[in-house]
Amino acid sequence: MSTHSLLVMLVVGLVAGWLAGKIVRGTGFGLVGDLAIGIIGAFLGNWLFLQLGVRLAGGIVGGIVTATIGAVVLLLIVGLLRHRSRWYGGGWGRRWGSWGSRRFW
Repeated sequence: MSTHSLLVMLVVGLVAGWLAGKIVRGTGFGLVGDLAIGIIGAFLGNWLFLQLGVRLAGGIVGGIVTATIGAVVLLLIVGLLRHRSRWYGGGWGRRWGSWGSRRFW
């Protein structure tokens, strides 16, 4: 991998993570958080579009759009999992206990 392609990948990941943070949460996650979310989102977006048979235009703009959609999906899934675990008492031990051990308030 050349230095130029690594730099492009980092910029695309950073922009996509920042955009996904703005869309889902209203703010970004900081430099490192935006970068990590954007890069993971790029992989998720590419996989998702391959499964759906969708092809976007190539280049940096297509990469940013794909990575942003993947990052938004990632943040929505993480958000659903976080809220679900809070609803059932916040931990694995309480979730699998008896009915009397669950807290709903």
